Amino acid sequence: MPLVGIIAFLLYIYIFGVDIFEIIETLKGVNPYLYLLAAVLVVFDTFFFTVSWHILLRFLSVKLSLAKSFLFVWFGTFMDILIPAESISGEISKIYLVTREQNGTTGKVTASLVAQRLIGMSINVVSLVLGASLLLIEGQLSGLMLNLTLTLAALTFVFLILLLLLCVKENWTLRIVDKIIRFTEWISRGRWKLARIRIDAMKAAKAFHNAIREFGGSPKTIATASLFSAISWILSLLVFYLTILAIGYTSISIGVILVIFTIFITIKSIPLGIPFEVGLPEITLTTLLILVGMPAETSATATVLIRILTLWLRFFIGFAAQQWLGIKTIKTVNTNTNSKAQKI
Repeated sequence: MPLVGIIAFLLYIYIFGVDIFEIIETLKGVNPYLYLLAAVLVVFDTFFFTVSWHILLRFLSVKLSLAKSFLFVWFGTFMDILIPAESISGEISKIYLVTREQNGTTGKVTASLVAQRLIGMSINVVSLVLGASLLLIEGQLSGLMLNLTLTLAALTFVFLILLLLLCVKENWTLRIVDKIIRFTEWISRGRWKLARIRIDAMKAAKAFHNAIREFGGSPKTIATASLFSAISWILSLLVFYLTILAIGYTSISIGVILVIFTIFITIKSIPLGIPFEVGLPEITLTTLLILVGMPAETSATATVLIRILTLWLRFFIGFAAQQWLGIKTIKTVNTNTNSKAQKI
């Protein structure tokens, strides 16, 4: 899949008349200090995102160290890139990892992740509206960019409301869980007996709604988590901005960067069922930069540099986290096996 995406991106920029050698020449003139700073901010962005999630977990009495939370977030990032599904694969992996550490916390962990996603979607809506307002004042927002911004803001708002309704309506969640299990039993033609799984799923759903109600009674916790999520979001924005500055392109306003960045991450966060990791993101980002007046070869170069940081750097750090967690698990299993053997 990554190879197909890369080929699609190369064909796309070829259509625009961009010479690959022009991109290579532009890359030679990159400011290494600004680009290195952007790379460091990628790590800090993930750290503050982790702190936000850690605050939500601690409030629900899920005792997980910040260091381990940080590893789990990187592992989730790795899974998101490996199995692109609008961050759902990463969230499922985090639920699994925490539940493996502390059995019976599935509902609480799910609630923490849903709360964090609600915070992130709210930030996206606000930033889209703010960025669009800045560009309207500057007279730079019209046509396709205006329609795309308004459409994404509306879609994000709709999904935000739907997610909030699922959080509030406990009966809806219980019915959905029951129907999923019944459908699974039906397609297995009765071979899979899921009675125990149904009981556990219902318990987890009830725990989820209890946790959501706890969040509702603690606006201070939500505000603190939102603050750290906002810091993470700002650092992500700076990664985009610094990368563009690193190639020597300064004819771009913060309003333009704000809108392009928010459109880019909003498309990834809305569950549209489109794998959005390699190929389509590069094409989208290059197109957006061209629409705001950036030359095609500069847009392609900026896209390549941004994706090296936001995709490949994250992928390799996430892979390292996955390997580390795998080694720790093997060591734990071996220690427990040796302990049992000594007792015998």
